[in-house]
Amino acid sequence: MPYTNEEGGLLNNFAREPKIYQAEPPTEGQKRTYLFFGIAATALVGGLILVAFFVSNAS
Repeated sequence: MPYTNEEGGLLNNFAREPKIYQAEPPTEGQKRTYLFFGIAATALVGGLILVAFFVSNAS
């Protein structure tokens, strides 16, 4: 474990840093999947808002 000695004999422990890597851009298939899930999530939220609206206005 990496540590340093300070004045007076105190030890400071530091966490190990993870290896850094560069992210790759999404593929065309991943982009289509993101688009599909975005449309599905928008439709779900819109449907829930409509249901809440109609239930709150029901006499």
